[in-house]
Amino acid sequence: MRWLARLASAPALQRKIQREESEEELNTHIADHAPTEWPWPDSLDALVAASDYHQLVLENEQVRVLNVRIPRGHCVPLHTHRWPSVIYTVSESDAIRRDGEGNILTDTRKEPRRPAVRWNLPMPPHTVENVGTGEIRLLVLELKQAAA
Repeated sequence: MRWLARLASAPALQRKIQREESEEELNTHIADHAPTEWPWPDSLDALVAASDYHQLVLENEQVRVLNVRIPRGHCVPLHTHRWPSVIYTVSESDAIRRDGEGNILTDTRKEPRRPAVRWNLPMPPHTVENVGTGEIRLLVLELKQAAA
């Protein structure tokens, strides 16, 4: 179940990161080594495990669109995102994302700002804590067909 963490620490991937390969090449490498079946239970899906923060806007066979709101000082419970997605940042605030074991994955206070629109791979269990002064608001377009 720790396939992404194991993959991220693999020497070949570390070399790719150190050489600053394009995000597309990195995503392709990760996708090529991802499990064929989603290893986490449906109970960890964002709409189930973190429904106070994820609102369904639209869902069909191809996509699922989520409105995400994280007030300052809040920590979103452990959850997953099964499909790759395009994320549009409506409003940002500093945040810490942790894996299922509590290890810090990202801390925006220590990283350059992310673009307003970005590509995201499926996300294994994680939490998001808003440690900034404003509300985090995202529009997440999950692409179900990309997983096939």
